[in-house]
Amino acid sequence: MKKILVSDPISEIGLKKLREAEDIELDIKTDLSPEELKNIIGEYDGLLVRSQTKVTKEIIDAATKLQVIGRAGVGVDNIDVKAATERGIVVINAPDGNTISTAEHSFAMLIAMARWIPQAHQDLKQGIWNRKKYVGVELNRKTLGIIGMGRIGSEVAKRAKAFNMKVIAYDPYITKERADKLGVTLGTVEDVVKQADFITVHTPLTKETKYLIDDKEFAMMKKGVRIINCARGGIIREEALLRALNDGTVAAAALDVYEQEPPMENPLIAHPHLVTTPHLGASTEEAQLNVAIDVAEEVYNKLTDQPFRNAVNMPSLSLEILNHVRPYIQLAEKLGILVANVVFGAIEKVEISFSGDIAEKEIDILTRTVLKGILSQHLGSVGEVNDVNAPVLAKGRGIDVVESRSSKTHGFTNLMTVKVKTNQDEKYLSGTLLNGYGARIVNFNGYTVDLIPEGHIIIMEHFDQPGIIGKMGTILGNANINIATMQVGRNELGGKAIAFLGVDKEVGEDTIEQLKQVENVQNVYQVEL
Repeated sequence: MKKILVSDPISEIGLKKLREAEDIELDIKTDLSPEELKNIIGEYDGLLVRSQTKVTKEIIDAATKLQVIGRAGVGVDNIDVKAATERGIVVINAPDGNTISTAEHSFAMLIAMARWIPQAHQDLKQGIWNRKKYVGVELNRKTLGIIGMGRIGSEVAKRAKAFNMKVIAYDPYITKERADKLGVTLGTVEDVVKQADFITVHTPLTKETKYLIDDKEFAMMKKGVRIINCARGGIIREEALLRALNDGTVAAAALDVYEQEPPMENPLIAHPHLVTTPHLGASTEEAQLNVAIDVAEEVYNKLTDQPFRNAVNMPSLSLEILNHVRPYIQLAEKLGILVANVVFGAIEKVEISFSGDIAEKEIDILTRTVLKGILSQHLGSVGEVNDVNAPVLAKGRGIDVVESRSSKTHGFTNLMTVKVKTNQDEKYLSGTLLNGYGARIVNFNGYTVDLIPEGHIIIMEHFDQPGIIGKMGTILGNANINIATMQVGRNELGGKAIAFLGVDKEVGEDTIEQLKQVENVQNVYQVEL
């Protein structure tokens, strides 16, 4: 008999399967204080929460029997995933349950904004009949720009097509074939903001997507563009949006999310051309029910040793197999992160090859981990992309994933190589584990190197000419950036070369631009491992 604690209000229909299971004992105890939860959590094999319960390291340390934590929703911000992983506790979420709900809310906001529905409604409620004031615009034959074509963005595109809208989209991980099936034209962020009459964002909030739409992007937009954000606050810089509303660049905006919530001190709230709701994207009866059903079923499957999906921190593996491959998992993720940061264009193919001892191990989890590292650079990290859903996300974007094994050692006891092909570029990296020394990157696109994959790293592709490294050092020194390590590789004197500079902190964009301007430098990348 497995015991599950439900510590937040969750739909009874969602809990039906757990209540009816003969091998499950279900306890519902909501509104527990952290101390109360800590005192009883040791009795339970599973924990079901929403957003109210904070599953901290202290709670997890006290959970001596806990095998799984289920979050009835997408985000896992209230769960210490790192602590859970260290304890071998699986964290499961429900990423699909609110897809339709959020897509429909986004489109509802779009229509309400186009026809001034909230403003006209408010006037009429106050006894003001003013038909001339609220002249809207049609959606028919207008261009909708979608930034982010994941589950929700794709559903929004389908609805836009039903309204006879043209759709242009930006997503670095969707192929032309996938876009063609959706009837969507692919473009860059610049293409989207220049061409669209309406712009909606559907990306997670990551370092790459924070302030993706800022003053620079607003300056490129059509006069009178309309903006929607039902994804995450911070993708659009709110101060820049306010300026664009005030100067008429943006005719209207619709926001369901803000950087700081609730946003009561935010000056955007008072703007007459803003339509807004209090983070209601997932707030439908169906979405609340769906996430409850999904996560309850997943928790049950985990506790009864059945296959389960949507694990945030690990796939369904026995502890024996997991311990067998654990040393390679970190290397696999870092290879994925690194190669994703040095290629241009939409990814079409990922080839992962395993040579030597590693080829005899359970490589499925390593393939998944490489994909997680690659996709997380644009689709978010823990909670958005994980070992379980990475292959599904890759397939949904039309990415061909090929893995291979070989007994050949290529001079190393074990070797993992990741090659990424895009519509513009192709690069590969090889890494290994050195006994007693840990992970190493040993080859970058044919250049032999010996790189420890950790910390802040600047990667420079250049022509092998005297003085380049010195100029790089001077620019970084002037920016108060200390170089901790350096690796340089070349295949011929005066030919193309590669340099890896380990630095003590993140380098600002202005400094990166200065590095790019150095003569004979081709490309400069920055990555944090």
